[in-house]
Amino acid sequence: MNISKDIYYIGVNDYQIDLFEGQYDVPNGMAYNSYVIVDKDIAVMDSVDAHFTQEWLDNIEKTLGNRKPDYLIVQHMEPDHSGSIEAFMNKYPEVVIAASPKAFLMMKQFFGVAYEERCIVLEEGYSIDLGEHFLTFIAAPMVHWPEVLVTYDKKDKVLFSADAFGKFGALDVEEDWACEARRYYFGIVGKYGAQVQKLLGKLVDFDIQTICPLHGPVLQENLGYYLDLYNTWSSYGVESGGVVIAYTSVYGNTKKAVDLLAEKLKTKGFPKVVVNDLARVDMAEAVEDAFRYETIVLATTTYNADIFPFMREFINHLVERGFQNKTVGFIENGTWAPQAVKVMKRMLENSKNLHFIDNSVKIVSALNEESLAQLDALTEELCK
Repeated sequence: MNISKDIYYIGVNDYQIDLFEGQYDVPNGMAYNSYVIVDKDIAVMDSVDAHFTQEWLDNIEKTLGNRKPDYLIVQHMEPDHSGSIEAFMNKYPEVVIAASPKAFLMMKQFFGVAYEERCIVLEEGYSIDLGEHFLTFIAAPMVHWPEVLVTYDKKDKVLFSADAFGKFGALDVEEDWACEARRYYFGIVGKYGAQVQKLLGKLVDFDIQTICPLHGPVLQENLGYYLDLYNTWSSYGVESGGVVIAYTSVYGNTKKAVDLLAEKLKTKGFPKVVVNDLARVDMAEAVEDAFRYETIVLATTTYNADIFPFMREFINHLVERGFQNKTVGFIENGTWAPQAVKVMKRMLENSKNLHFIDNSVKIVSALNEESLAQLDALTEELCK
């Protein structure tokens, strides 16, 4: 696939994988992207997962013919992108490898060698001149590992963005970009919003016409859409009006309250109501929704003097990723000593800019007149 006259896609699709990073369901597989810039000198941009080394090396040979690469640019050392470095360096003994100082430390850890005799150590602002293509390197620490660089090609105005602007899914699958990019972002990068904001601030100085990420499709049209979404996500802003109700229910009574609340909100004309059963939904999807919408209602039971495990896991995911700037409502259920609201509020107490709805709902075993009235009050306050 041609990205431009001189830039080619040489990555691979992975349909063998079931869980990315051991936890994220990827029913449509993954893409491990790699690119090659063919100029007076030739630069390969990142490698691929070790399971696909030979396919990747074959792609390089098919693209270059009799020519050999001069540089391997390593932007990110996560094994899905660095797993084939050693095989590449063995196959091309004249190649110079270029990466950040921390990346070379990680190479030593992963491979036992840091290629000291054939390396260029890159810092912020360093550049490599390939002939017509002039590469400038931009430090992007903690987006989402500490060694990360991104690379700007001045000639074709291409940003090689490492894991930024990536998504789940192989490249030969047609699907909405935002859905799987959002799930990818909040699952993997979401904790590092401040660092993404810093990178976006640096990119303002560059005329970017194409974004080449390490996962997902090459982005060449309507780049403002993708940049705006990344700005919203990384600043923990509200992407969509609406409410997500995240719940657990043991015997169905909490579920009845949740379903009734959802019905009431829809009747009141609430713009969007999403309901997630945390015991059954993909947890990464539930986390994505929590960050996407402006309002969230947490509904669960008191369980072993705490809260139901799936709710505890969910809130831990939110807090770990810097959950903030939301309106939060609560529903609790308990046959004796209900205290789920107190536990949930305590778990969220260090999160920034959360507005807790005054009217919470306390169910004692099953809905009754009192808890139904509380549900009405919660509905009215949410609609304000």
